Parts: sequence; structure tokens; C-alpha cells
Amino acid sequence: MSERALPTTLPAWLARLEAAHPVGIDLGLDRVAEVARRMGLLEGPLAPRVITVAGTNGKGSTVAMLEALAQAHGLTTATYTSPHLLHYNERLRLDGRQADDATLIAGFEAVEAARLKGEPISLSYFEMGTLGALWAIARQPPALAILEVGLGGRLDAVNIIDPDVAVITTVAQDHAAFLGNDLEGIGREKAGILRPGRPAVLGSTTLPASVRAVAEQQGARVVALGEAFHREGEGDAWRWFGQDGGGDPVALADLPDPGLPLDNAASALQALALVEVPLEEPACRHALASVRLPGRMQWLGPWCLDVGHNPHAAAYLAQRLTALPCEGRTIGLIGMLGDKDADGVIAALAPAVDAWVPASLEGERARSADDLADRLAHQGARVWHRGDSPAEAADWLSTRLAPEDRVLVCGSFFTVAAVLAWHQAVAPTAEHATRSEEAR
Repeated sequence: MSERALPTTLPAWLARLEAAHPVGIDLGLDRVAEVARRMGLLEGPLAPRVITVAGTNGKGSTVAMLEALAQAHGLTTATYTSPHLLHYNERLRLDGRQADDATLIAGFEAVEAARLKGEPISLSYFEMGTLGALWAIARQPPALAILEVGLGGRLDAVNIIDPDVAVITTVAQDHAAFLGNDLEGIGREKAGILRPGRPAVLGSTTLPASVRAVAEQQGARVVALGEAFHREGEGDAWRWFGQDGGGDPVALADLPDPGLPLDNAASALQALALVEVPLEEPACRHALASVRLPGRMQWLGPWCLDVGHNPHAAAYLAQRLTALPCEGRTIGLIGMLGDKDADGVIAALAPAVDAWVPASLEGERARSADDLADRLAHQGARVWHRGDSPAEAADWLSTRLAPEDRVLVCGSFFTVAAVLAWHQAVAPTAEHATRSEEAR
């Protein structure tokens, strides 16, 4: 990033960051850690309590429930997540509100000054954003900081911060170009966020053995789903059993379905209990009943938007859709990137989808509608239309749906974001955050 005049608007800053570093994803902690040291971010705890969340699927929902649960118990919060759907500001939430442009710009300016102090250090878009967010959080430390890992864990920029509790939600194949296809290897990368002597919440009963092996090597305290904590029941009135930071048992009953994976809800409850938040049933019920997460089983009338883009996420999505009766047809509007397992996603969703409208995405990594249509046809699926873009596909579909039909929009953050923007343009007064059970 050259020493030219600094931008004065957020769009200009983001354009500068996109063009500054030759590699879009540049895993490794040396550069980002050095800039963090120059900024004073590593001199002490980021906040009194820090929870870091890693995993292939389920990170976003776990973070959203952690935030809602913490706020329901009166804690101030800061959350850092990625990617965003419509606005970069979504990545940093301070006490439940998206950061404003001025806060983000001030963070970028602080990072820029630090990276040029001494030998200049090149930073990627994600690294600049992470350091800027951490700077904003450190300026007014909340009671709880919740950090979502962007990619992997061990070498992700978020991992420069030592968490009090680390959560690993799931391990599945995704980002093969960076993490490979070996689940044991992926598990080792995710487990890189664990710290000696600190709790490691393992939020799935099917994690590869490498995750526990790294935890034991690190001397982390393993708190695993199905062992140290568990849940009983499905839907509304489910129950959770866990332990607090001292290992004493804690239990909650009659919890509502948050419309998000219950394993992730159970993990969020366990992580909060481990940072010594005394869980109260009324507060937990309120939080789980009111939590919202755009792009995850988000219903806009008969349109369901979900960013799932790998077979593991698609299988969960198909299961949820199958459990929600539909008198008409389920139409899949799908757009995917070229480095994702499109065949696996299509196969996982096939039992829940009657017909498909593939859509082309833009950019170097994009997959065309024709490519998706060929893959759908190979699996015996019915292709209705090939969209030039997700918005064009949504427009085409909107005039051909029967009142009892529904649409699943899936395959990529880019697909969901495009259809969400389209929906807001054609229905600006619609409710954009209804839960699935309420909408159906």
C-alpha cells in the first residue's frame, strides 16, 4: 500500500485495500502480528472476556447466539465476523449495532500508520480489516469480545488474539485450495485457535480425531458436546446440560428453537458458562427466541436465503427444509464459485428441491449458470431457467411462482447478497429478518 493521500470515505478505503496486497488470501501471522505489536494490541487482553469461534460451518450462527445471549444477560459486546452480505459495516458490531463508517475509517487509519512505522509491511484486505476491528474494540473494551475466524484457524489473522474460550463448531471440506481435502489436516488447522490451560468447546460429535489430539498437545481443557455438555429434544422446549468455569453442573430447560442449529446453540451456552456468565433461563429464552442472522435460513415471504456452500451445510439445509411442509414446489436458485464442490452441494439438496434455476456469478472465481445446469442435468435434476445473474434469476422466478411455491436461494454469500439486494429493491417495506417457523 503506497504512501499516497489517505481516503476519506469507507468505499474509497475498501477500494484501496482491495488493490493494495497482491494476494487476496495470505495465511500467516508474522506480518499481521508485527503490525498488531506496533499498535499495542498485544500488550494485554483485548477485553475482559474473549471467545474465538472457528469451524467449517456454524461459526456465524454460534457468534450470533453468543452475542444475543450475552446481551440478554446485561453484558456489553463486540463481535467481529466475515464476510459481509451487503455492507462492510456488518463485520464489526459494537453492543449489537453495526460500526459506523467513521469508526471503521479510524481503524484503517490506525493500521496504516502502524504498518508504515519502520519497515513497511504489506497487509491483505482481511488483515487490514481484522486489525482495524481489533483497534476499535480495544479503544472501548466490552465485557465480551466475540471473534470469528475467517479461514482455517492456526494462520488466520484473528488468531493473534488469545481467547479465554475457543469454540470449534464443525470440520468439513471447504476452501480446499488453502486447507486441503484431508479432514484430519483441516481439523489441525481449526484447532490452532486453542490455548494451553483454557477451555476448548468442541461443538460437534463428529470432529476428526486431530482436533482433540491438538487440544491434548496444547494442554487445553476439552469441553466436548456429548461429554461435558449435551442437549436433549428438538424444536421448542429443548434442554441443555453443561458446566461452568469451575466444572460445576448447569442446566436449562424449556428453551425455544432459535431457527439455527441447536448444536451451535448448545455450544454458545457452554462457552458463555465457561467465561463465568451466570446463565438465567428467562434471559436465555429471550435471546434464543429473538436472535436473527441474515442469510441463514432467512425467510422473506416464500423465499428462503441461506449462504450454505458446501455439502455439509447443504445437507443440514435440506434436512430443515424437508421438516417444513410445503404445499407447492421448492425451487432452488443456486449460484456458486468455481472452487466449491457444486456436485456435492447439488446432491445434498436434491431431496428437498423440485426444480432449479442456476445463476452465473461474476469475477475470476465465478461459476457459470451453464456449468451448474450441466451438473444439475447430470444428476437428473430439472432445470427451469439459466440466469445471467442471481438478480435476473430472481426476477424471472418471481413472475412464475404459484402462491404455494417457495424458493431456496443458496450456494454462495454472493448469491444470497444479490437476491437480498434485489428483494429490498422490489419490496423495500418487507420484513427482512423473519424466522423460518414464523414465515411458514
